[in-house]
Amino acid sequence: MNYSNATSSERRLWGVSMIVAPLLFFVSTFYWERGEYTVVGGTLLVVATAFWIPALLGLFSLLKDKLPNYASWGLLIAICGCISGSNFGMRGIYANVFGISKETLLREAAIHSVSFNITLFMSGPLFPLSLLVLGINFLRKKVVPGWVGYLICLGAIAFPASRISRIELIAHIADALLLIPIAYIGWQLLAKRYVADQSTLAVKT
Repeated sequence: MNYSNATSSERRLWGVSMIVAPLLFFVSTFYWERGEYTVVGGTLLVVATAFWIPALLGLFSLLKDKLPNYASWGLLIAICGCISGSNFGMRGIYANVFGISKETLLREAAIHSVSFNITLFMSGPLFPLSLLVLGINFLRKKVVPGWVGYLICLGAIAFPASRISRIELIAHIADALLLIPIAYIGWQLLAKRYVADQSTLAVKT
């Protein structure tokens, strides 16, 4: 994994975010009720999004040298999908706080179909699709261990299946499949930063 062009602050932020973002995703589905996000689950999802954006910056940076165009435009598409995830979290918060039923939400969404498609229904699949393409490119360019790329691909495939079916067990499995490889990259990034800092310190002393 090559992050030679990144500053130590960037590497630290990316590494922490790669651990925190998928971890909060994983925890959030434990707060589902009848397949819908509660206030707590929605809040965790929104907070996770704040960490997903720098996490994605770090992940796509791994392909910056080998696939520069994809690393730039693919990142934009992934962030759009990520923001949609945050919108689903906010939907869960407001629906629970104000007592808005699922039927009411769907009825009003049909009336305002353009806005809801842009912010939720059509943009939502961009997140797992982006992770799937990212995992494939990781495998093609061999920038991470093979098992990391495969697990990201499996998690990206399982993610929409879990959200469509609203089956909690599938959601937990999908989230775990993303958590393990992405947190591994984050941990490796933090560990390498620590070693580099120690080497610098040793030279100075």
